[in-house]
Amino acid sequence: MKSLVIPSIAAIARTLLLSLLLAAPAVAAETVNVNTADAATLDRVLVNIGPSKADAIVSYRKANGPFRSADQLAQVPGIGLKTVEKNKDRIVFAGGAAAAPAAAGARPATPANAAAARKPVPVKR
Repeated sequence: MKSLVIPSIAAIARTLLLSLLLAAPAVAAETVNVNTADAATLDRVLVNIGPSKADAIVSYRKANGPFRSADQLAQVPGIGLKTVEKNKDRIVFAGGAAAAPAAAGARPATPANAAAARKPVPVKR
C-alpha cells in the first residue's frame, strides 16, 4: 500500500507565492497614450508592433491628427483590427480613456470622415 504524502503549509505557500509572482507581469500590462507616445515607446509597449509599424502610427498621427478610437487606429497601414484588439488593454487615447474594443465587422472610417468627425478645439488668446 502506498503512503499518502501531504505537503506542508509552507510548501503550499511557497508554490502559491511563486505562481503569483510569475503571473503578475502578465496581469499588469503597461499602457501607452497613442496620441503622445514616440515610436520607441509604441514599439516597446504594444504587442505585434515593431519599429516600422510604430513609425507608421506616429506618421499617421502627424498627418491626420490625434486618434479618437480603436477603429481609427486600425486605419494605419500595417495595423489591423486584430492588432488593435490584442492591445486594447495597453492603448490609451488623449484624455486617459482606455481603448474601446473595435466592433466586429465594423469598417474603419476613411481619413476624410475621421477629420470631419473631429470637434474643433478652441484657441486661447
